[in-house]
Amino acid sequence: FQVTASLLQPFVGIYTDRKPQPFSLVVGMLLSLCGVLLLSVASTYGWLLVAAGFVGLGSSVFHPEASRVARLASGGQHGLAQSVFQVGGNAGSALGPLLASVIVAPRGQGAIAWFSLTALLGVGLLTRVSFWYRDHPAAKAAARSDARLTVSPGKTVLALGVLVMLIFSKFFYMAAMTSYYTFYLIERFGLPVGTAQRYLFLFLGAVAVGTIAGGPIGDRIGRKQVIWVSILGVLPFSLLLPGATLFWTAVLSVAIGLTMASAFSAILVYAQDLMPGRVGMISGLFFGLAFGMGGIGAAVLGHLADRTSIGYVFAVCAWLPAIGILTVLLPSRKH
Repeated sequence: FQVTASLLQPFVGIYTDRKPQPFSLVVGMLLSLCGVLLLSVASTYGWLLVAAGFVGLGSSVFHPEASRVARLASGGQHGLAQSVFQVGGNAGSALGPLLASVIVAPRGQGAIAWFSLTALLGVGLLTRVSFWYRDHPAAKAAARSDARLTVSPGKTVLALGVLVMLIFSKFFYMAAMTSYYTFYLIERFGLPVGTAQRYLFLFLGAVAVGTIAGGPIGDRIGRKQVIWVSILGVLPFSLLLPGATLFWTAVLSVAIGLTMASAFSAILVYAQDLMPGRVGMISGLFFGLAFGMGGIGAAVLGHLADRTSIGYVFAVCAWLPAIGILTVLLPSRKH
C-alpha cells in the first residue's frame, strides 16, 4: 500500500502539471473502491496485497490533482483550502480504527464491503467537482499565477531539503503514535485493546482538529511561523510523554496531535509557493513523502521495538521534533 501510494504520486503530479486531468479524481476514487471490495473477499495473502495496491494506486491518482483543485477553489486562502482537504483524510484515519472495531471485528472480513458505500458517495461528489474543474479554462493560468518567493535556485533547493527533513520528523513521530500508541498503552498501563483504541481515537481526533486550524492560521501569520510552532513546539510534550501517568499521557497526546497536525498544510503550501506552476508535482512529492515516511517509520520502529521495547521507541522518538530547529534555514516570505 505504501509503495503504490507513495512512489507514483510525484510522477502523476508531473504529468498533470503538463496535462491537467480533471476526471482523474473520479478514477482515483474508483481504484480505491475496487481495492476495498477486493479486501472484503480476498482469500489469500497475494490477493490482500493486490487489494492494498489498488487502494494505494487510487490515492496516487487522486491526491496531486485534488490538491490543485483545492488550491484553485481557495480564493487565495491556500492554507485554509489545504487544511480542509487534508482534514478529510485525518478524520477518516481517526474513524478507521473505531469503525473497524465496531463493524469489521464482530462481523468478519466481508463487512469491509460496507465501506465501499463511502467510496461510491465520493465518486458522485467528485464527478461534480471534476465537471467544475473541467469547465474553468483559467485553471492553468490560476495555477501559475501564484505569489512566489524571490529566492535563488540554490536557496530553493535548500528550502525543499529542509522541508523534506521536517516531513521526516513529523511522519516518523506520527508513525510511532498511529502504529504503536495502542501497544504502548497496553504494555505500560495494562489497558484492554478496546480502551487503548479509544485513546488512539482521541489522539487522531486531535490531529484532525489541528489540521483544520493550521491552514487558516498560516494564511494570517505566515507559513514559516506555523512550521516553527508545529514541529519544534511539540518537543516539550514529546519529551514528557514517556514518563507521564495515564491521564497526562492522554492530555499530552492531544497536545501533540493538535500542534503537530498543523505542520503539513503549512509545509505543502510553502513548497507550492516556492515552485509556482508545479502544484501537482509538489503535492505528489510531499503527499508521497508523507505516506512513504509513515510506512518506513512503522517498519523501522517496529523492528526497533522487537529488539528493545515499545517504551524505548517512544523515548527515542521524543527527540524527533528537535529537527524543527532547521526551520531557521527557510527563507522568509516577502509580502
